Formats: sequence, structure tokens, C-alpha cells
Amino acid sequence: MTDWVTAYIGLGSNLGDRERTIRESLRMLGGDGSIEVTRVSDLQETAPLGQVAQPNYLNGVAEIRTGLGPQELLQRFKATEAALGRGPHAKWASRTIDLDLLLYGDRIIRDNGLIVPHPDVHLRSFVLEGLCQLDPDLIYPLLKVPMRELLQRLGGGSFVLNQDAPQLISVAGVIGVGKTTLAKKLGEVFRTTVLFEPYDTNPFLPEVYAGKCELALDCQLFFLVHRTKELGREILPPGRIAITDYVFDQEMIYARRLLGPTQLALYESIYRPFFRMVATPGLVIYLQDSPANCLQRIHRRNRPYEQGVSLDFLEALDGDYQHMFANWKASPVIRMPASRLTGYAPAVVEHLVLQVKAYVAMEAELMGSNGPLALSC
Repeated sequence: MTDWVTAYIGLGSNLGDRERTIRESLRMLGGDGSIEVTRVSDLQETAPLGQVAQPNYLNGVAEIRTGLGPQELLQRFKATEAALGRGPHAKWASRTIDLDLLLYGDRIIRDNGLIVPHPDVHLRSFVLEGLCQLDPDLIYPLLKVPMRELLQRLGGGSFVLNQDAPQLISVAGVIGVGKTTLAKKLGEVFRTTVLFEPYDTNPFLPEVYAGKCELALDCQLFFLVHRTKELGREILPPGRIAITDYVFDQEMIYARRLLGPTQLALYESIYRPFFRMVATPGLVIYLQDSPANCLQRIHRRNRPYEQGVSLDFLEALDGDYQHMFANWKASPVIRMPASRLTGYAPAVVEHLVLQVKAYVAMEAELMGSNGPLALSC
């Protein structure tokens, strides 16, 4: 026995009487006095992950107090699962009951097949929702951030890291927020390709900023073709990190701001098939600052064609970006205040890089790996 600690268990079932089995598992765990079940989150219906045909899961999270050590706790989980009819622990298999040790105090454990915290916690909304219901300020020891922040990053979705897909990291935000500087810094850290927006090579952009609205469609099509050539699924190498200082989806933001109704209708018809060709980011870093601060940066960097950008235009773009990421479902989003990166202090960069690695498949070993987080996967 060890000192009593607070731990958290992931609960899942997709066979039989799911709720009854989950409740029975908790009763069995608390049967001998070495585990006290203190709180249980609401149970929620979730679709299976892993692109497999299975019944839906019922998932939740339990908070316990226990005097058992981590390995002893794991053995209790396995015994309870077996007693309730769970079969072999096959990846993505259906199960009558699944008990996962999510957290054991604030300890980080790599011991004889046991990995705690569970390495997929930050990728599963159904787990984070349960943890946040119990304690939204609980710190995830691997990333040093609270559960509520991890939940916000997922936008209600759950994700599976895929080593066979391009590991695309996109830095997004309004003009002048500092995207290119951050993308370059990440490129240096990860020693990888950075794909930049072709501002300086787009022959139509200075003309459009000068007020020649008739060239706005040409300008947008130039960006569309260039970005599709950079981000095509068949172009980006699988399993390799690539970084952009833009997100492809911003094309429609600028199109709606710069194109007239006839141009926009034509552009939208062209955009859709191009959109289907590009790789989806594995992670977006949404860099945020006030439009007024962004305008100051624009003036300081003194690109001639940008000097006519108005505060009103930046404020409108800022609203568009906020709306886009409030409804973003394609990938996790790390929201980063630009002020936090001022001077790029080593500790700040190190913390951000730690966050990024958690959402990149080729870096999964650095986060630990214990197979998929069972629950609804």
C-alpha cells in the first residue's frame, strides 16, 4: 500500500447493458476498502473511433481515492474487467467494460507496460468532458495545462494520430499578427520545411490593395493554385512534419471580403474541388492579438502594398477568424496570444513545442504509447 492518492478512471462500454455494467464495475472496485469512488461524471453516448463498425459507447470518468499503487490498481482493473465478461484487449475491439487509468495524482509513470497519464487523454473530448465536469482546473501533467484548455482545443471532436498522413502544422491569424515569425521558429525547432504565403510573388496583390477590385479574383485564384500545389495530399510526404504560416481555409475569408457577388460565386465553384485535394492540418496554432496591435506591426515591417490596410479591415478579418475557429472541427486548435511570444523566451518556446508534439503522430513515442485509449475506440 502507498499513501492515499486521488486518481481518475476512464469508463467505457459498448456491449450489453452498458450503464449497468459501468455501475457494477465501480461497485466492485470499491468493494474491499482499498478504493473509494468519490465522484462520477455523467455518462455520455459516443461514436466509436478508428473507422470500425461497432455499437456506440457509453463513456464517463470516475474520481477515486486509493491506497493501491499504480500497478496494483491496474491489476484490479483487469480483474474487474474479466469478471464482467471482457475478452482479450484487442485494438479497437468492442468490449463489455473498459477501465483506463487516466491520472494517478500528478505522477508520470512508465513502468512495465503501464503508462500514466494515459497518452490519449488530450485527444478525446469525451474523456476531457468527464474530467472537466469533475475538476476543470485539474492540470494534465504531461502538458502542464488545465483540462478545460485541452477540451477547448478539440472543439467537441476526438482525434486519432495517423502516422501515414502528412503531419501538417498550420499557423493561422490575421495579417500582422506574427504568423511568419512563429512558423520560422517552429521550422527551426523541428528542422523541417516551412511553406510561406506567396505575398511577395503574387503579382495581383499590390494592385488589389491599391483599389483595383477587378483584379481581386485573379489575386485569389493565384493564392488558391499556389497553396493547393504546396498542400496537396499527394505532395506532402506522409509521416513528415510540414509547417505553414497560413491555413488553407482562410481562402474563403478573404474571398468573401474582397470579391463582388459575381466573382465570389465563380470563386466558390472553383474553390470546392481544390479544397478536397489538400491535406487537413493535424494541428492549427491560432495566433491572436488586437487588430490595433496587428496594424502597428504592419506599419513597422513597412511592406509598401500593405500600408493601405485599414483598422476596419483588420477588425472585420479578426471577427471572421474568430467565427471560423469557434466552429472548427477539422483538427485540434491551440489558441496562442501573440503577447505571450514577445521576445520568444526559451521557456515559452519550450512549452509551446511540448504542446505541438502532443498532436503530431511521429512524436507520439515522446508522449508514451499504450495503444489506443480504449473507452470509445
